[in-house]
Amino acid sequence: MDSQSPILVEEKSSARILTLNRPKQLNVLSFNMMTRLLQLFLAYEEDPSVKLVILKGQGRAFCAGGDVKPTVRNIVQGNWRLSADIFAEEYMLNYVMATYRKAQVSILNGIVMGGGAGLSVHGRFRIATENTVFAMPETALGLFPDVGASYFLSRLPGFFGEYVGLTGARLDGAEMLACGLATHFVPSTSLTLLEADLCGVDSNDPNFVPTILDAYTQHPHLKQDSAYHRLNVIDRCFSRRTIEEIISALEREATQEPNDWISTTIRALKKASPSSLKISLRSIREGRLQGVGQCLIREYRMVCNLIKGDISRDFEEGCRAILVDKDRKPKWEPRQLKDMKDSMVDQYFERVDEEGWEDLKFPPRKNVHVSRIIAKL
Repeated sequence: MDSQSPILVEEKSSARILTLNRPKQLNVLSFNMMTRLLQLFLAYEEDPSVKLVILKGQGRAFCAGGDVKPTVRNIVQGNWRLSADIFAEEYMLNYVMATYRKAQVSILNGIVMGGGAGLSVHGRFRIATENTVFAMPETALGLFPDVGASYFLSRLPGFFGEYVGLTGARLDGAEMLACGLATHFVPSTSLTLLEADLCGVDSNDPNFVPTILDAYTQHPHLKQDSAYHRLNVIDRCFSRRTIEEIISALEREATQEPNDWISTTIRALKKASPSSLKISLRSIREGRLQGVGQCLIREYRMVCNLIKGDISRDFEEGCRAILVDKDRKPKWEPRQLKDMKDSMVDQYFERVDEEGWEDLKFPPRKNVHVSRIIAKL
């Protein structure tokens, strides 16, 4: 095993352990890593000797998302189609994981953000720990929650998915378990034993993985200040039809019962890209009525329209402000929600007007399993 490789592969009996191995970069996903993971997942699916795939990260992150710097560099240089190819590869990997026929366990012992969510939430078993930090921070970057997020966020209880996707709020392991983003919670001190038990079973019984996981899982209490305790308020506010109405509803709640959570939520929405907020809300709402494949195909249209930059260049600007110059002062265009008209939002959802551009197409998948989001409380 090459310890320098960005993806480490271990073979243990009928299990394969894949470790994302860029700890200094918080295991952000490069194009080569996506390609390698896709190749491995497809090969294991056809290999009768493989019964289980375990995915985890080296260091303090599972995966902090996609490597956006090359993507932005391509856009700045006028090569947005190269960036579109990166997104196409990533969404193909998300789709294969969402429809995977074999048992797959993601161990989320650390940071899980953006593309890291796409790499795990679509899988059948998702293990959170006390170290897990989950977020979809895209609206602060001028992007939108993608990687199939319009599918999995729209299936969280009530309107919790809108809250998580629009504000970029961070969730801990207990909250992930409560809302269904994680299927199990296991203390990090037990992970080595759990992994050994999973790798020690060579069985065709589909129940062997959940049986072992259930033996290790705990049911942690939600912290007192957890947003999940505020589901009633979230549902009242985030069920509104528009971003403007959501903010107004939150501001009304704040006058009745001022607290840190509500002011932080309002602040996050007011700092985010207006165009990102509007397309994100519509994306999540459409996702409620679509399958995972339809969501990813639509998100690919959206991301291509976004990186092409004809409607807004907020993604470029958000990456500059947050990741490159780090001044954290993006100059959004349009600057205000009222200037982001419905007709502009519509353009993100249309086919890309470019010669040779095609919608994303997924290969037929047989006997597919699609991940279910099930809240625990």
